[in-house]
Amino acid sequence: MKHLFLLFLTNMQHQKTYTVEEATRALENYCAYQERCHKEVEQKLYDLKMIPEAKEHILLHLMQHNFLNEERYAKSFVRGKFTIKKWGKIKIINELKFRNISAYNIKTALKEINEDDYYTTLKTIAIKKEALIKESNSFKKRNKLSTFLISKGYENTLVFEVVKELIK
Repeated sequence: MKHLFLLFLTNMQHQKTYTVEEATRALENYCAYQERCHKEVEQKLYDLKMIPEAKEHILLHLMQHNFLNEERYAKSFVRGKFTIKKWGKIKIINELKFRNISAYNIKTALKEINEDDYYTTLKTIAIKKEALIKESNSFKKRNKLSTFLISKGYENTLVFEVVKELIK
């Protein structure tokens, strides 16, 4: 037991410490690499073991120098998750809420999705998935397809509309 405690103390002594300037540069690079939300940056600051005053100073610097911008992050997130992962609005909203993005920024970011593209994407996903479902019973097939589309984050009313159109 004594040996484990000494090993723990030795490991703690070898953790790198950062000055405010070093941490600021590191976080500038972190934010420049890809869009980040406040929650991710705060986690990074926590991982760097920065004191609260330093955290505030660094966050303020990142916002003032436009490395950190929640509205820009939310818009980028929405575009990426919709165009690349084909997520629906419900799933996108839930993920943004999890990242502590404000309701205003979520609403603004959702305007990045064109309604026609949204419906077309839903329909395309539904057609592809419907072809993969090996079920002869139309009720069960509709249920499986609906469950899949809802899990992708699409609204129930839209899902049922598309499924009803595809599976008679």
